[in-house]
Amino acid sequence: MSQTIEVKIPDIGDFKNVPIIEILVKPGDTVKAEDPLVTLESDKATMDIPSPAAGTVTEIKAKAGDKVSEGTLLLLLASADAAPAQPILSIAVAPAPASSPRGVADVRIPDIGNFKDVPIIEILVKPGDTVKAEDPLITLESDKATMDIPAPMRGVVGEIKAKVGDKVSEGTVILTLITGDVSALPETVVAAANAPATNAPPSTGPTAAAPESAVDEGAFKLAYAGPGARKLARELGVDIGKVTGTGNNGRILKEDVANFAKSGAAAPAATAASTGGVGGIELLPWPQVDFTKFGPVESKPLARIKKISAANLHRNWVMIPHVTNHDEADITDLEAFRVQLNKEIEKSGVKVSMLSFMIKAAVASLKKFPEFNASLDGENLILKQYYHIGFAADTPNGLVVPVIRDADKKGVVDIAKEMGELAKLARDGKLKPDQMQGGTFTISSLGGIGGTYFTPIINAPEVAIMGVCRSYWKQVSPDGKQSAWRFMLPLSLSWDHRVIDGAGAARFNVYFASLLADMRRILI
Repeated sequence: MSQTIEVKIPDIGDFKNVPIIEILVKPGDTVKAEDPLVTLESDKATMDIPSPAAGTVTEIKAKAGDKVSEGTLLLLLASADAAPAQPILSIAVAPAPASSPRGVADVRIPDIGNFKDVPIIEILVKPGDTVKAEDPLITLESDKATMDIPAPMRGVVGEIKAKVGDKVSEGTVILTLITGDVSALPETVVAAANAPATNAPPSTGPTAAAPESAVDEGAFKLAYAGPGARKLARELGVDIGKVTGTGNNGRILKEDVANFAKSGAAAPAATAASTGGVGGIELLPWPQVDFTKFGPVESKPLARIKKISAANLHRNWVMIPHVTNHDEADITDLEAFRVQLNKEIEKSGVKVSMLSFMIKAAVASLKKFPEFNASLDGENLILKQYYHIGFAADTPNGLVVPVIRDADKKGVVDIAKEMGELAKLARDGKLKPDQMQGGTFTISSLGGIGGTYFTPIINAPEVAIMGVCRSYWKQVSPDGKQSAWRFMLPLSLSWDHRVIDGAGAARFNVYFASLLADMRRILI
């Protein structure tokens, strides 16, 4: 007897409403346990959802672009010993017969909870567009959430009854939908459907022709951009109404917002509007250069992880007032102990790196200086009673930050083993979201590459990060009389000046260095 398995989104940590960016299988495909089925992409990570068992895909229950959470049904799977089912596509919709009468339905705002008078920030269709049930029609944005209003049925968009900037509630008519025989549509609809594409947003709103005062006053509402780009603009303090979109029909993308901020124009909207720039200085647009004029070039798209981390890193750099303190730690004795320890545990297959000791030193330092183990929440400082230490891992696809949870409860060898396992998952692109969440402090080590000092970017919502570079031999004279060669580790501590002051940062660095110089101090 055949068995059908409902494949649902498993536990993916705190992530919710994560968009599907790719469906990797189709009905009739045979898969093995752990084979990837779909790919999700959040603002922090890209993840594949694996098959829980071997079998044959019989029905796809989701599509690219759907937002899913734990428990969302993805597809049906016939178990390996069951006869393969005929392919069924649940998203297929049969066209209406030509003889069907044509009907016109008013599409209204459905039940959206307690939200009322929510502004329309984007109209996603135009008269003449054919839509399927559940296709998004408009986007609303309240002070708490952004939501798409879907089509209730298949049809052709007739008349748009609302515009960008309108405030709507449950029951508001937003457009008409023509169903059945659409061969004889109103002339205005036919004209709109056959009109050549332009660079204007596909909206009946006043984006292009609104009075100057209206555009300035409601730039965040009237600009042609999706929720992700708007969210990034708010985080970076960018007036999205001043950003030029490079997407289809002039749509503003996240990259456009990031480039605008990178050009130095990430000042609050009020400042930019009143001064024409920042600090009274007119801001120049980002240079557009035809590099081929100067020599041969190659265009290579960024990896997905790099695209995601680029926006996060830039937000952190712009929003957090970074200061970096540099110091040195004498690790001569600790390095000798590390080499000896690795000889003793060689048969275990675990190799202890200096980073394992640094994680233990970080925990002890965070306990002594709790403001470093904190996060800002408005005007409150959240002091954490747990110690989850992230370490920056360099992978072929970009930078990721796995987290060692409860590092205060683990020994150096256990930390080294867990680091090795997480680093391998990172290189293979198999890190799970919960393995990169909850960090309270991060260490970024360039010791295996080189360099002396650098400014690591704080990993929000943390308030500090420790950067370390390659150790080197240096002749020192602690007592001013005799000199000796010592093995020194460069330290670069970046900290959030809203939470930490210079004296506290200097004390943290000195204490951290003293622990590495003599790990027995951790026992005190």
